[in-house]
Amino acid sequence: MNEDHQDQARQAGPPSCYRHPGVPTAISCTRCERPICPDCMVSASVGFQCPDCVRAGSGTGHARTANQPRTVAGGVLATGDPHLLTKLLIGINIALFLVQQVVGNRFTSDFFLLGQWPGHVPGAQGVAEGQWYRLLTSMFLHQGYAHIGFNMLSLWWIGGPLEAALGRARYLALYVVSGLAGSALTYLVAAPDQPSLGASGAIFGLFGAMAVLMRRMKYDMRPVIGLLVVNLIFTFAWAGIAWQAHVGGLVAGVLLGIGMVHAPAERRSLVQWGSCALVLAVSVVLVLVRTAQLT
Repeated sequence: MNEDHQDQARQAGPPSCYRHPGVPTAISCTRCERPICPDCMVSASVGFQCPDCVRAGSGTGHARTANQPRTVAGGVLATGDPHLLTKLLIGINIALFLVQQVVGNRFTSDFFLLGQWPGHVPGAQGVAEGQWYRLLTSMFLHQGYAHIGFNMLSLWWIGGPLEAALGRARYLALYVVSGLAGSALTYLVAAPDQPSLGASGAIFGLFGAMAVLMRRMKYDMRPVIGLLVVNLIFTFAWAGIAWQAHVGGLVAGVLLGIGMVHAPAERRSLVQWGSCALVLAVSVVLVLVRTAQLT
């Protein structure tokens, strides 16, 4: 490529993935040199390859060096629907919301975190009484149609691309651990009579990890940063929102994202799952500290 063509390429910005037109990327297949996005990357012995080159090399020595197709984070490249787990999470949230609408407050009061939900036993502390399951179950309950609608829309926008980039196991760990971190910070800081429920902590964790991934891939971060800023404005400007869950999930998501996408290849699993264990351990400590204060 001569200098004029190089200048034109720089002015045009990053190329688009050859399999997903309109998705900009700075990564190319090491074999055919076509641009590929995180959904299409297959980790090889050197760099990344596109799915077509991996299939074309099947049965050859080159295919053996590529090993099993991997995501950018080293996870197993899922077969079938790349957003299956995100759809399942959305389905679980919607199903439990419908149960809430049918059964009513007596169902919600058994599984939400903290507060004085209608029908909840006055003065009960929930987690402080040994009901630790509320830290998890509260992540799948919602207060109204707008609450679940906004959360599920955010989960669809952010979760699908992250699931494809991280792999299902790492994506699920990110979602659950971020949500638990949000619940733990809420339990530690919020007043015992402040109701708290919703998937926002887990979703803010996805926001944090997405920002880390986009920076790692050298993508334009303005869209995700803008969306995150809007969400944070709502978090602190709208009365009744448990900002502690949002902040706790966001911090956990950033930390987990760093551990997952920046882990060195030779110690990738150790760093990634160690990051999850560390954030989870800190969350447990926060819960123990608050429980000691309340009992």
